[in-house]
Amino acid sequence: MENQTYDYIVVGAGSAGSVLANRLTASGKHRVLLLEAGRPSHPWSPIPIGFARLLDNPAANWCYESEPEKNTGNRKIPVPRGKLLGGSSAINGMVFVRGQAQDFDTWAQLGNRGWSYRDVLPIFRDMESYDGGDDEYRGRGGPLKITDTTEAGPLYDLIIKAASQVGIPRNPDYNGAVQEGIAMTQATINKGRRMSTAYCYLDPAKSRPNLEIRTNALTERLLLDGKRCVGVRFAIDGQVQEARAGREVIVSTGSINSPQLLELSGIGQPELLRGHGIEVRHELPGVGENLRDHYAARLKYEIGKPGLTYNDRARGLGLVWQALQFAVARKGLLNMPASPVRAYVKTREGLEAPDGNIAILPFFATPDRRIDKRSGITVSANPLRADSTGSIHIRSAKATEPPSIRFNFLSAQTDRDVTLGVIRIARRIMEAPAMDGVVSGEFAPGKAVQSDDELLAWALQTGETTYHPIGTCKMGSDPRAVVDERLRVHGLAGLRVADASIMPTATSGNTNAPSIMIGEKAARMVLEDAA
Repeated sequence: MENQTYDYIVVGAGSAGSVLANRLTASGKHRVLLLEAGRPSHPWSPIPIGFARLLDNPAANWCYESEPEKNTGNRKIPVPRGKLLGGSSAINGMVFVRGQAQDFDTWAQLGNRGWSYRDVLPIFRDMESYDGGDDEYRGRGGPLKITDTTEAGPLYDLIIKAASQVGIPRNPDYNGAVQEGIAMTQATINKGRRMSTAYCYLDPAKSRPNLEIRTNALTERLLLDGKRCVGVRFAIDGQVQEARAGREVIVSTGSINSPQLLELSGIGQPELLRGHGIEVRHELPGVGENLRDHYAARLKYEIGKPGLTYNDRARGLGLVWQALQFAVARKGLLNMPASPVRAYVKTREGLEAPDGNIAILPFFATPDRRIDKRSGITVSANPLRADSTGSIHIRSAKATEPPSIRFNFLSAQTDRDVTLGVIRIARRIMEAPAMDGVVSGEFAPGKAVQSDDELLAWALQTGETTYHPIGTCKMGSDPRAVVDERLRVHGLAGLRVADASIMPTATSGNTNAPSIMIGEKAARMVLEDAA
């Protein structure tokens, strides 16, 4: 790089970082360096079903794992994170869920002014282009194209009918006025292509002369001058370089990597940093704390009626037909999001909004993510607002060493109660009259597992994250907060964090949509403060 000084340096080209790079360079006034540790792309990324080939692929994925914990059977639970331009938006299941109004109002009630639902709704509208729903809630001209899944057929009709038979209504737009009900999934897919932030935000901006994008660039630490962040140190192909930021550095490396980068830079808990030989530059006890994720039990049902699931329709010659369908009409298995149908449910009386999520996948998969020979469906059940908190901290002073991830799943009694409630609702749907003659048996956990203790033990032994880690650099004003309401790191100048790590509490659903919103809102605040 001939000129190593920029107005802004954005570290991480993921769901939020790509947005920031686009918005900060749009006027042409500011020079921006965007650093991404991963590759530009991967051949599987644009194809929707490609997520199944990227969830454990080190060419596109950090392939993190959690620490074994007694509570979850001493298992190492996979924690996939995108390692491409677009970050996890380039490898995720493409499910588009904003969350409930209550989620953002909770953030505001915690003291984060400007983050209420009324505040963020216009940003959600501005960022999307969606043909359905009500203009009051939905956007029509934004860069992110949202569509309803092209999946259709008798299996989905039966599931929706079964849900109605147990009191769960059809919801035409779960991103509209209310989330409650069952619906076909809205997805970041358009015309057979994944709508990652790399495609929707970076591709239109990458030719701008004031935007420099560097891939395979691992940021090793932030450069501090006293209590001001002035730049970054990063390595490309083993060559260490430094770049300076005249205005700000914005860390957007996600809930796993953002606390790691702060700690590597001497920002965090003094005792922990000293234990790894890192000079303490700024004490912030909340760095790496408050980790939350959606922990899901995955029920499996055998389908006795032939031809309904992709186990029957996408094996052997059937897979050739699916490829042809995708090539000609952009339909079928290859165009499918991670779960084409979902229900948002209340697990007890008296709730204002749903507290549980049920997501249904129309096939069984083998452990290596291939279509199983058996015909069935997978039903994921999880609490929407996790109260259990864990942590993410560095293992050493090396940027190349993965951090230690401890989820502490289902440690909160509320999470246990909601997990049991949502599992039982999922069972009721599968046992409803509409499924008679369709469901031939419960493969997991199995009919013998009935009591609360048995169901909870099964969930703890077999459940998985739904790939929605948040909260490790949380926003707020309490002693454990890392950033303020404008995403500025407490006590330091010239440094912000803008990604899912700033969420003080979990949103009710998949986290890609709110992460993009955070990128949009961060860009507005940065530009306002620069004016």
